[in-house]
Amino acid sequence: MSIQIPRGTQDILPGDSEKWQYVERVASEICRNFQYKEIRTPIFESSELFMRGVGDTTDIVQKEMYLFEDRGGRNLALRPEGTASIVRSYVENKMHGLANQPVKLYYTGPMFRYERPQAGRYRQFVQFGAEALGSEDPSIDAEVLSLAMSIYQKLGLKKLKLVINSLGDLESRAAHREALVNHFKTRIGEFCSDCQNRLEKNPLRILDCKKDRDHELMSTAPSIIDFLNEESKNYFEKVQQYLTSMGVDFIVDPTLVRGLDYYNHTAFEIMSNAEGFGAITTLCGGGRYNGLVKMMGGPETPGIGFAFSVERLLAALDAEGVELPIDQSIDCYLASLGDEAKDFTVKLLNDLRIEGISAEMDYLDRKIKAQFKSADRLKAKYVAVLGEDELAQNVINLKDMSSGEQQKISLESFVEHLKQKCQ
Repeated sequence: MSIQIPRGTQDILPGDSEKWQYVERVASEICRNFQYKEIRTPIFESSELFMRGVGDTTDIVQKEMYLFEDRGGRNLALRPEGTASIVRSYVENKMHGLANQPVKLYYTGPMFRYERPQAGRYRQFVQFGAEALGSEDPSIDAEVLSLAMSIYQKLGLKKLKLVINSLGDLESRAAHREALVNHFKTRIGEFCSDCQNRLEKNPLRILDCKKDRDHELMSTAPSIIDFLNEESKNYFEKVQQYLTSMGVDFIVDPTLVRGLDYYNHTAFEIMSNAEGFGAITTLCGGGRYNGLVKMMGGPETPGIGFAFSVERLLAALDAEGVELPIDQSIDCYLASLGDEAKDFTVKLLNDLRIEGISAEMDYLDRKIKAQFKSADRLKAKYVAVLGEDELAQNVINLKDMSSGEQQKISLESFVEHLKQKCQ
């Protein structure tokens, strides 16, 4: 019986992996322009980290985490998201004491959730995210939103919608929470069991429920906007002012919520309006989480961040028909005739590669015509032919595949000559 790939995972094969590399490289370069530094955290962590950091009322913790016990009896989990690990590292490594504040970080890597696989949604998926810790200036909120939008726009996406909302400060959240409980409690029996459990623990999560989203009480639920105090209103207005000055288009949506207790003030999502993209249009989500660092055992520290699935980003690029500018060609193909020429070609090939020239040769002892076909498939810019006669004359024939021009180059100067051509 053949062993097959686990359900909800995928092989990213050559031809596609270059797209991933390009996307991740562009995102990383933009993060560096914004002065965000890369951080790498473990793929598995203490399960308590995510129960505390993500929230024990969330579907992620209750239904989707991959949990296991190691040989030392420790309860561990494959990471379902990135923020909790970043904050754990921030606290553990005392980054709040660094001279440069706020601490601005980005990350990329595989995450794991036991979800029902569907188009663009996997049980192992790659997430790219950024976090800014140590400032509660609304300009950082605008910066993080601009960073996320810049990545999508730089990659060529145009049919985007940035939706923002304010969840207010603790005082505003408390007033809204009480209003939500009063709104739902008399008819909570009509809702799913998850919503019934959330009523007292985290009523904001009810508004995220997919099962009960069409219930009539959902459309009449109190809006957080109506409960913002003066300070929260001013903060949200300042974020909008900065976004407008940056030229970042956005829509305010009072129904947008982030259902975790530590979220406050700015919440946002970036969506795709591309035709045929699918029912799930959200590409990226994020928000401010001023209580999370303290919850993880650190000092009172404000933070804001976002994360997006690379799989969904690539799907959005496909939906808009964006062709990434990926160069699949090689610089040179070395074709050889005869055993002595082949022996010399092995060394010559290595010399080219050491000098930074992408090069390939034949490993199947094919005829010269088949070697040229192989060079065409590899989109070689140049083909260098070395036979017994050329070897005796200490030269090599170099053909420019775009112009058809051919010239003889001495073997001693060939590497440097080709290096000059490929610069």
